[in-house]
Amino acid sequence: IYRKASVARLSGAEAPAAIPANSLSASTSPHGLCLHSPERAAPERAPRIYTRTGDAGFSSTFTGERRPKGDRIFEALGATDELSSAIGLAGEFSSEKGHTFVDQLHKVQCMLQDVGSNIATPLSSAREAHRKRTSFSEKPVLELEQWIDSYSEQLPPLRAFILPVGEGRGSAFVHSDVVPLVQAGEADPNVAKYLNRLSDYLFVLARYAAMKEGKEEKIYIKPDP
Repeated sequence: IYRKASVARLSGAEAPAAIPANSLSASTSPHGLCLHSPERAAPERAPRIYTRTGDAGFSSTFTGERRPKGDRIFEALGATDELSSAIGLAGEFSSEKGHTFVDQLHKVQCMLQDVGSNIATPLSSAREAHRKRTSFSEKPVLELEQWIDSYSEQLPPLRAFILPVGEGRGSAFVHSDVVPLVQAGEADPNVAKYLNRLSDYLFVLARYAAMKEGKEEKIYIKPDP
């Protein structure tokens, strides 16, 4: 979610320990940037991955603040990164099954990079240039809603609670990590909206995938008294 200072340079100067993904790369995403741009000149030498700047238990936000690694901003960044990893793994399995929604999952991962960029830019210390570079609009939220509606129209009505199968933190858990930042005025409200809607999208998508694979949903059955 955030890149270390040695990974890239920003505006001709060494980047801070946490810099937004969209400051380093480019993507076909209509909202943000994700994939490395082929037009960017290659560095003269391979950068070091380690910086030693976090050895004492502190790291930097995009605004340059040094905060403890246990700060809620880094907790939210780590949770977002974990969610993206889970979605990436789901995308690999879905690709093997021949599902057509794999590109959507990749786009979600790109959007989670933009989510991380916004989280790593606490609004309390952000200058206008920071805010402009890491802003998060409502457009991705509306796109998720379109996807949800499209899949929902193809699914049988939901008449019982479906039991979860699998492991890993879901979008709802990440949402709960981000909401306090939004309520404190440190992150854009659209970030929380996106994560909340992403939870619905992943639920509907899981049902759709199960239907396409001919799998029976495991539903809640009330035990006999």
